[in-house]
Amino acid sequence: MEKDYQRVWEECLSFIKDNLAGKENEKVFSTWFEPIVPVKLDGTTLIIQVPSQFFFEWLEQNYAELLKNAIRLTLGPNACLQYSIVMDTSISESPITTRIPSTGRPTTLNRPKEVPMNLNRDESREFPNPFVIPGIQKVRINSQLSSSYTLHNYVEGECNRLARAAGYAVAENPGKTAFNPLMLHGGVGLGKTHLANAIGLKTKELHPEKIVLYVTSEQFMQQYQDAGRNGTTSDFVHFYEMVDVLIVDDIQFWANKATRTQEAFFHIFNTLHQAGKQLIITSDKAPSELQGLETRLTSRLKWGLAAELQAPDVETRMKILKQKLQNDGVEMPEEVIEYIAYNINTNVRELEGALISLMAQSSLNRRDITLDLARQMVDKFVKSTNREVTIDYIQKVVCDYFNIPIDSIQSRTRKREIVQARQLTMYFAKKMTKSSLAIIGLQCGNKDHATVLHACKTVANLAETDKQFRYWIDELEKRFKE
Repeated sequence: MEKDYQRVWEECLSFIKDNLAGKENEKVFSTWFEPIVPVKLDGTTLIIQVPSQFFFEWLEQNYAELLKNAIRLTLGPNACLQYSIVMDTSISESPITTRIPSTGRPTTLNRPKEVPMNLNRDESREFPNPFVIPGIQKVRINSQLSSSYTLHNYVEGECNRLARAAGYAVAENPGKTAFNPLMLHGGVGLGKTHLANAIGLKTKELHPEKIVLYVTSEQFMQQYQDAGRNGTTSDFVHFYEMVDVLIVDDIQFWANKATRTQEAFFHIFNTLHQAGKQLIITSDKAPSELQGLETRLTSRLKWGLAAELQAPDVETRMKILKQKLQNDGVEMPEEVIEYIAYNINTNVRELEGALISLMAQSSLNRRDITLDLARQMVDKFVKSTNREVTIDYIQKVVCDYFNIPIDSIQSRTRKREIVQARQLTMYFAKKMTKSSLAIIGLQCGNKDHATVLHACKTVANLAETDKQFRYWIDELEKRFKE
């Protein structure tokens, strides 16, 4: 009877759920067991339908014992499961079934005569983690896009007009324009991340059925390394091949390192591009200027459009300031806006930072925003900004001081002088920049965050016990202040 197999499967699910208690396992249950559909009960054999061959293999590899115990408890010691596997995406195609006897091991696959049942393939589930193992044909994922970075609040000027226009064209027709990949490049703080996010949000607005994913190069690399350690590299690749619009931010961090990550991305790039899916890449340099990336990867980055974002002119800087003030509901004298726009001319990030600093000074000190206050703030802000250093600059200063090639920091050599220079670089990068431990490690020989922490502790300990080492630190600090 129809109720029999449904009741049997409900009892099995109850047993499985009890054995998967806990928050993390709730996701496992909803991902791998809720999509299963009971089809038929034939004596002590329960036939269940799963969405794909991959889904079946994952269950067999990871949950065969749990399923075996569940069916035995419900139907007796001789009970077994038979899988009906939907192949590809066509509901009309015959499934392949496999019999799971009480030993829990599959026999050879055979094709049944019965017509497969509809799995309700339009059903989809929300995954908060961007990297999930694909087992359901249609999924929704967290795009990781920032809702505040929109095209509406992205101020257009001569510095970014081409990039913005190309981005809008991509959002309207992702993967179908000549701008694939769309490479956004330019210096720090010029709006690459904002524009890439904005294109993603516009794409989701115009094409809600599309899977859009934003990921930093650091996240992509970390996910790939985790997948390698866990033996789930194929799952990692399968997941990214499902994405319709893939946005990878700051690809330059893979330069001179992350060789395997570059190789994995190369193959994912090819698969997505051949399938007519859209790729959006950001970098601080044009493809032809990216040193340290694999040649075949840089050649792919040249296939579409490389759009440069330049430093905004004074007119655009004023527009940016006015929009920021409008968004925050703040009024400011025109002469103050002009003064900031004329004196902060490096990038958008510092321009907005100066504005925020001025508003904070006014609020905390209960002073009106005047031209005099703006002059005081800008003077301090510019001096502070000029003292900021980057990891690349720290590497150069350290290598110049010890008279060693800068490439040695990236090498795997264990020579004492190189190791010490690398540790000092990590120490000062942690102390003098806002970079994460993972980014510091990535730019210092592709090390992990634990290695960076160890290096910082080592330098701190040696500074207290070794006079020579203390002298090196003092001398380097003087050079950073010059």
